[in-house]
Amino acid sequence: MKGCVYLVGAGCGGPELLTRRGAELLGGCDAVVYDDLIGEGLLALAPPEARRLYMGKRAGRHSAAQEDICAALIALAGEGKRVVRLKGGDPFVFGRGGEELLALKAAGVPCEEVPGISSAIAIPALAGIPVTHRNYSSSLHIVTGRAKAGEPLSIDFDALVRTRGTLVFLMGVAALPEITAGLLEA
Repeated sequence: MKGCVYLVGAGCGGPELLTRRGAELLGGCDAVVYDDLIGEGLLALAPPEARRLYMGKRAGRHSAAQEDICAALIALAGEGKRVVRLKGGDPFVFGRGGEELLALKAAGVPCEEVPGISSAIAIPALAGIPVTHRNYSSSLHIVTGRAKAGEPLSIDFDALVRTRGTLVFLMGVAALPEITAGLLEA
């Protein structure tokens, strides 16, 4: 019997910010493969007997290569397990969910993406900051502050500044001097 994998966005906080669909899937899973940003409160929603497999990534601290994560998801599904791949934020917003989805589909593993609330909008909202406002900003642009290993940032700062919209940079702490300089120059 072939299992399935659900790429579930956990949002950016505790269980109260997880979608209802995500909570239902987590509550009925056989295994949960989770990232670095997943707290104990979210993991507690999985059945006690569910296998928990930590495969987190943080800048400079990777517990597993992306290929290994994809292989683990495929193997667990091959064992007939209902697997929740629990990812911080939304799986498709700089979360490598697209890579995982392609690997699962190539392996013939049934899979589904369950959106989560991205930190790009949730964190400002929780702080009382609207990312758009009809009097100030009519567009929102979410930009990664990280490049692929060994490559420079590839950001068209001039184009971003011309949009006159709200700019949200994710994962940009290490590149903050370069991002700041690029924006000021543009």
